[in-house]
Amino acid sequence: MLLLALVYSAGVSAQPVYKVQKSTISFNSDAPNELIKASSKKLKGLVNTGKKQFAFKVDVVSFEGFNSPLQREHFNENYMESFKFPDIAFSGKIIEDVDISEDGKYTIRAKGELNIHGVGRDRIIYADVVTENGSLEVVSEFRVALADHDIKIPRVVNDKLATEVFINVKMILLEQKP
Repeated sequence: MLLLALVYSAGVSAQPVYKVQKSTISFNSDAPNELIKASSKKLKGLVNTGKKQFAFKVDVVSFEGFNSPLQREHFNENYMESFKFPDIAFSGKIIEDVDISEDGKYTIRAKGELNIHGVGRDRIIYADVVTENGSLEVVSEFRVALADHDIKIPRVVNDKLATEVFINVKMILLEQKP
């Protein structure tokens, strides 16, 4: 819904809007007895550079690359409960007073609500942005504590799941022409 609002408001005011064309979002859980890695190439999103607004989301079930099909099943059914909470979303504003639509390299802070497992938390996430010829290349790395989003770790697998996961996002966004 927020994605549509960004597009609509951008069209009315002729603000530059960039849409995700290519993306990879990955996570790893490095626990004492197991390393779990998965990624998705299905991250969607928009950035309105004039209003300094952004909205991104990814379907939880789109993550692949687990150690086994059973591990993926447990991720979706037991921990992320993807049938109840189908996506992960992050939306908000860019804090810096810079025009990232201008060619250059920027380090920005994105302030907004990160919603995982149906629990939204206000976050400031750093991102490196390279703008060149109407495209934005964005790279960001950050950590998420499972407890912050009410994701429970049963005692039986306590040594196989980290309490905090490392997230890596890479995406290319292209300016949308009216």
